[in-house]
Amino acid sequence: MLNVQLARRYAKAVFQIAQEQNKLVEYGKELQLIRENLDGIANFTEFLDNPQIDVKAKKDLLKKVFESELSPVVYHLLLLLVDKHRVHVFDALEDQYRAFSYKERGIVVADVTTAQDITKKQQSQLKDKLESVTGKQIRFRLHKDPAIIGGIIVQMGDRRMDGSVRTRLRDLANGLLAH
Repeated sequence: MLNVQLARRYAKAVFQIAQEQNKLVEYGKELQLIRENLDGIANFTEFLDNPQIDVKAKKDLLKKVFESELSPVVYHLLLLLVDKHRVHVFDALEDQYRAFSYKERGIVVADVTTAQDITKKQQSQLKDKLESVTGKQIRFRLHKDPAIIGGIIVQMGDRRMDGSVRTRLRDLANGLLAH
């Protein structure tokens, strides 16, 4: 819980600066770049969070990897996290920033679950339909769950649309048993 609160505080600070500088998208991309590197390079986060490793060595590495790739605001945020031994909260920080940014820009995340992968054409049709219904831009997080047998489940915030075969079969069975 403490890590989420810390991440939220850092994300809110960067978000406010990004708003003031009109750089919501740019800073979001930079935070995503850092996350991809932290997640993609084995033991990178552990190295940066290790209190036994000299802070100067960590900052030298970050300078080589990121200084030319990042804006000063995002780069110094990363250095601050190293100084405070809080690099481990970075994923949560990036999640929080994205949530703030999406809300500000009128973007809704839709978790879409299907039994099999859906085609780009199907994604486009679904996106168009959801955008016309909600009046907002939609971003997908796609999930595959063969247990739903077929159909689709869409979750947007607290709104859930379940058109899965599993649910239809369960409802049919419950209806038959009720009589």
